[in-house]
Amino acid sequence: MRRCVVTRERLPKERMIRFVVGPDRSLVPDLRATLPGRGIWLSARRDVIEPARAKGVLVRAFARAARGPVSLPPDLPAALETALIRRIGELLGLTRRAGQAIAGFEKGREWVRTGRVRLVLQASDGSAAERARFLSGAGDIPVLAPLPGEALGRVFGRDYVVHVAIAPGKLADSLLIEATRLAGLQANPVAADRRDAAGVMDDEAGANG
Repeated sequence: MRRCVVTRERLPKERMIRFVVGPDRSLVPDLRATLPGRGIWLSARRDVIEPARAKGVLVRAFARAARGPVSLPPDLPAALETALIRRIGELLGLTRRAGQAIAGFEKGREWVRTGRVRLVLQASDGSAAERARFLSGAGDIPVLAPLPGEALGRVFGRDYVVHVAIAPGKLADSLLIEATRLAGLQANPVAADRRDAAGVMDDEAGANG
């Protein structure tokens, strides 16, 4: 658990973003939480970040935590979204090359039916009816829609992909974390058609704590 620099709420670190202060006193997002230095944690939620930024609360909270002045990107939510989209694309590529991801309706449904799925990613611009049809009978598998179909398609060498099934493993866990963070930061995230992924991570954090 980590404490949000703005709300002071303690949350699983998987639902937050770590920052470190660079040599020039700029705040650097540390999505992998591996950079050296004292970490400052912020909830990955636009409804926390935007009001705090508009009122000047955000920069003051970071400065207090960093014990000195800091500089923020002019549009922090957009910068974080861009970084997370890039990270999700990288992780999805690794997952595909490891043979732990399959794209397409029929192949994905077969993985779902045989219990081989930890996570489903769907195109954010895909048909709501088609997304729901794919998930019929899928149970409590977390479902997120972090990328449009063209971006998903590029990972699989296709023009457009709507459904991606992800097998259990560390890569799936990382994708779940990053896609859930991105959903929290997006202005109009596509609603998941199954169990809320943040709730899944809360349950797992509680079980491991």
